[in-house]
Amino acid sequence: MRIHCPHCGLRDHGEFGYLGDAGVRRPEHGDTDVAAWNEYVFQRTNPRGTHLEHWQHSAGCRAILRVERDTLSHKVLSVALEGGLG
Repeated sequence: MRIHCPHCGLRDHGEFGYLGDAGVRRPEHGDTDVAAWNEYVFQRTNPRGTHLEHWQHSAGCRAILRVERDTLSHKVLSVALEGGLG
């Protein structure tokens, strides 16, 4: 699989570290709802098809990217810098 880094260009996925599901939302700071934290930390789906993920270009510019990827074919559909900067 190859990922196009907005700064460094097309690179092998081995240069990147997977950071997780980009759709998971962290509970607010100070939230004491144990069920909400349990859901955030432990409950994950294993989707088939298009999925948004966070990846970091750890062997390059260190940018954090939002990658849209097909989990069946591993085809990368889109890449953007996290935070909407790219």
